[in-house]
Amino acid sequence: MKSVIEKFYEAFNNLDAETMASCYHDEIIFEDPAFGILKGDKAKNMWRMLCHSQKGKDFRVEASGIEADDSKGKAHWEAHYNFSRTGRRVHNIIDATFEFKDGKIIKHTDRFNLHRWSRQALGFTGALMGWTGFFRKKLNAQTNKLLSDFEQKL
Repeated sequence: MKSVIEKFYEAFNNLDAETMASCYHDEIIFEDPAFGILKGDKAKNMWRMLCHSQKGKDFRVEASGIEADDSKGKAHWEAHYNFSRTGRRVHNIIDATFEFKDGKIIKHTDRFNLHRWSRQALGFTGALMGWTGFFRKKLNAQTNKLLSDFEQKL
């Protein structure tokens, strides 16, 4: 299953959302601090939206420490990009865990320091508010609204 994770991150670095989505089981459950929990097509569409937003921009993903057996896996990955809302440069450091079913990823959890991310993406406001539960809830609402708006256009 290591090859599935490698394929996923290679596709992400190439902004190939369809290949990324093909690595996911139809019953995928994705979770991270920015979006919260997304299931099924929502999770796949989140990657479609993120890849679409970075096309033609200075974007790079580096994955390392990929390990997996038949049921579970993990990876460390780092994303380098400009946050679209502010134009600020972000270097996000993420640890991911995976569970597999039928040769595909059924559960994907990304963990990263939301306060560190918010300081980079939003500057002073992020430094001030990025550690709070209020900020996380507001961010989840905003990212899910962006995802819903994106899905309406599909």
